[in-house]
Amino acid sequence: MNLDAIKQVYLIGIGGIGMSGLARYFKHLGCEVNGYDRTETELTKTLVKEGISITYLDDVNSIDSIFHQPAAATLVIFTPAIPKDSKIKAFFESQGHVLYKRSQVLGIISESRFTIAVAGTHGKTTTSTMVAHLLKDSGYDCSAFLGGISSNYDTNVLYGNNNTVVVEADEFDRSFLTLHPNIAIVTSSDADHLDIYGDKSHLLESFQLFLDKVVDGGTRIIRKGLEFKGQISYSGQEVADAYASNVHVREGEFFFDYQDANGKIEDIHLGIPGIHNVENAVAAITVARLLGISTEAIKTALTTFKGVKRRFEYIVRTPEVVYIDDYAHHPEELRAFLTSMRKLYPTKKLNVVFQPHLFTRTRDFVDGFAEVLSTADNLLLMEIYPARELPIEGVNSSWLLDKITAQHKQIVTAEEVLDFARNERPDLIVTVGAGDIDKLVKPLQAIFEHA
Repeated sequence: MNLDAIKQVYLIGIGGIGMSGLARYFKHLGCEVNGYDRTETELTKTLVKEGISITYLDDVNSIDSIFHQPAAATLVIFTPAIPKDSKIKAFFESQGHVLYKRSQVLGIISESRFTIAVAGTHGKTTTSTMVAHLLKDSGYDCSAFLGGISSNYDTNVLYGNNNTVVVEADEFDRSFLTLHPNIAIVTSSDADHLDIYGDKSHLLESFQLFLDKVVDGGTRIIRKGLEFKGQISYSGQEVADAYASNVHVREGEFFFDYQDANGKIEDIHLGIPGIHNVENAVAAITVARLLGISTEAIKTALTTFKGVKRRFEYIVRTPEVVYIDDYAHHPEELRAFLTSMRKLYPTKKLNVVFQPHLFTRTRDFVDGFAEVLSTADNLLLMEIYPARELPIEGVNSSWLLDKITAQHKQIVTAEEVLDFARNERPDLIVTVGAGDIDKLVKPLQAIFEHA
């Protein structure tokens, strides 16, 4: 495929965070961009405002005629999350179009560039966004394809004037195997996506294949304790080739020192909270040091880093209430998030609103979820968000709730969460999950800001 010849692009599943990044990229290049998604979201509304045409009807009549016939100037991209019986997808196939996965297109885009790829079952979105911000803020520059909306730039795709690209390397559906990184980071490899991989051994095999894709002379940066070998190990809590020390909280903000073979950077102020984000910052700093970015530029960039939407995002922060929203949807992500909450607010009662994501993930990690959620002072548990899945008999939030030992726990609807906020006026509350729980953010914000 010759990307320079592309004049019009159709994306099936355009509302996904990765797909929307490609939509914006091709729109930036001057292409006509159209797409389909099942539901309208804040993200799709923003894409429409940016001049991208989107339909929410799985109907071939909604497809503009310029996309009907296969042509060298036409590119059709789909996400594996699209149902197999999609009428629009079937239409393009019947017309003879070659359909490309998002990962394939991303691989082609990054093929001729100096690529920094960040992989991991969790931590990859924040780490890749942090790397991109370090490069942008320092003046080194880069383009970037991110798995979340950067709070600094209010987008998930960045455009640079050099040959460097930062890519969030997604392990779902083995997508990251299309990349050929010059620098690869692996943040974590906990069992996940077992509906795709079957068991953890196959997941680990895929991560090793990703690391094998690093080009000759490239660099592998691996979190200490993982089962892979790399030139550089890193850690946020113990000695490694690159590591954080003297991690502490001052007035609700995280500070730490960074140490590697080239020396120490002292008293780094991290612009976002979280012990796990200190570790993510160690990986990002390591990349910046490899690229020759100065100590002062690194410290300034990390101080100004605002994080990623829905990753430890402060929604309301007043003397009366702290409300934080987070995307955590795996037991280890939840553990890191709630541990940081305890460190930041040790004397406050922690109210947790959690929405499980996927029946299979809930089934596979129910004991891990139960253990971590039991640490909440008060748990408001929503029903499982199905996403692409059909229900599994016996796998539901009641089953999970029975395993949770927290004294105060209940299953709630979205409206009951809002009633709780109005009536109880909690001084510390978090919403957590990867489904549509984010629809609660603005209503909760309105309740807390208009007391």
